[in-house]
Amino acid sequence: MAFSSVLAVAPVKDIDVAAAWYERLFGRQADARPMDGLADWHIAPSGWVQVFRSPEHAGSTLLNLVVDDLDEAISDLAGRGITAGEIQPGGRTVRFSAVHDPDGNRVTLIENPVSS
Repeated sequence: MAFSSVLAVAPVKDIDVAAAWYERLFGRQADARPMDGLADWHIAPSGWVQVFRSPEHAGSTLLNLVVDDLDEAISDLAGRGITAGEIQPGGRTVRFSAVHDPDGNRVTLIENPVSS
């Protein structure tokens, strides 16, 4: 079986509140709003993040995003009003830090995930 794309889904209570937060996270509006209660950001050629209104599941997502420079990413987010947690080591050269959306979904920024 072959797969062509990955779509990570973050369930949220209020799509408008969450979409505004993810706009700050990604530094831009959603690439698509294909239906009521759904917003898509195409963050890589075959990787999307979807924010989907699903109150019963809100706050249950763990989303990992790889960044080239963790310090720069944290600084960029701070400029957009998103405060990242403490930088943690994850191996010899791996570092990571997490942020949380308004529903508590955790988005972890990871630098050098393949190097550990």
